Amino acid sequence: MSQSNKEHEQRAERVESFTELLHEGTLANVERELQELHPAEIAHLLESLPREQRDAVWELVSKDHEGDVLLQVNDDVRERLIREMDNSELVAAAEGLETDELADILPDFPEAVTEQVLESMDEQHRKRLEAVMSYPEDSAGGLMNTDTITVRADITLDVVQRYLRRIGEIPEMTDNLIVTNRENQYLGLLPLTKLLTRDPETQVAEVMDREQEAIPASMPAQEVASLFEQRDLVSAPVVDEEGRLLGRITIDDVVDVIRDEAEHSLMSMAGLSEEDDMFAPVVTSSRRRTLWLAVNLLTALLASWVIGLFGATIEKQVALAVLMPIVASMGGIAGSQTLTLMIRGIAMGQVSRSNARRLFDKELLVGLLNGLIWALLIAAVVLVWFHDMQLAIIIAAAILINLVVAALAGVSIPLLLKRLGIDPALAGGVVLTTVTDVVGFLAFLGLATLALN
Repeated sequence: MSQSNKEHEQRAERVESFTELLHEGTLANVERELQELHPAEIAHLLESLPREQRDAVWELVSKDHEGDVLLQVNDDVRERLIREMDNSELVAAAEGLETDELADILPDFPEAVTEQVLESMDEQHRKRLEAVMSYPEDSAGGLMNTDTITVRADITLDVVQRYLRRIGEIPEMTDNLIVTNRENQYLGLLPLTKLLTRDPETQVAEVMDREQEAIPASMPAQEVASLFEQRDLVSAPVVDEEGRLLGRITIDDVVDVIRDEAEHSLMSMAGLSEEDDMFAPVVTSSRRRTLWLAVNLLTALLASWVIGLFGATIEKQVALAVLMPIVASMGGIAGSQTLTLMIRGIAMGQVSRSNARRLFDKELLVGLLNGLIWALLIAAVVLVWFHDMQLAIIIAAAILINLVVAALAGVSIPLLLKRLGIDPALAGGVVLTTVTDVVGFLAFLGLATLALN
């Protein structure tokens, strides 16, 4: 069993254990068990419990952990938990959070609480927080933490070491110190390994890394994640348009981005949001799903209308109705494979105008090859099943046409949706299914009509 599966099983067992304790009414045991959990584990537990049990557990969570837990839970759950807390509890929960964490959570707090938190901070920290909050949440500026250590290029490593000893601690995930000039413009990085191993009398300028470029604050979070992955970064500096240092992004922030993006892609395919509460009220859940069901109904009606055009043909040969799902299903699966490949490529920045044509040609050949193979195989099955050579040829041709069209649609649809500013992960599946169903039925029933007439 993989490590991931083991973790999922452990989480499920934990939820079951807490549910039993809550049913037994042994709140003291629940509180004791909660003290052993990390805030992220508590957040997962809260998301996994029905609302009544969630509220009971939340009352038992340590005040020291409330801020960290609020950061970890999804938006729906966080909104409900915040409503259950008074202003003084919310202010206390915000204490001890990092600047980037406060920037994430304060927009969800009541305005009076946000003002109170800002007023309680010294001017320097308040300006840092306001700087982070001025950037979109899904940008490098929104991800960054302003807790950094900067040094000048014209001092020695010995001076840097004495400076670090004087301040007594360094921020978490620090693998480099950031080198800036007197105008706070980014110059490079001083790796801790060089700081500890080189001659103390060496100047910072002699050993600093000038090659690693800083990340612009406006860079989308997705691109930041790709950059960290490509360069195996632990942290990276963030600068404004003029190259002045604003803060840094660390790998733990990037892991959150990658996880959120994966959840978003998965949930979007069903028209849902990764921030939805699994135990939201029935009416709320129903309302959120209505739009996607309505869109699906329209596409289904379109496919049904196409079938209705060939009602007389189906009446003449009932076997057509039996075989129709095969044509639609094969096209849908083939198209989904290409669509998934394209959505991943777009998300990873691997698809561009320069290579889109090559992808189109390659998927056309893949669709043609798969179409020929499966057309022959299905034709043989139909021939054995119905003893009808004409029907076997018709379904073979329809399968070939639909698999080729599915491959082309799988490439074209996400590119078109991206150009229109629509998330391919959100709408690609519905559009593709409509195309493969309509083309599959048109090809199959159209060829059958021509043959019968």
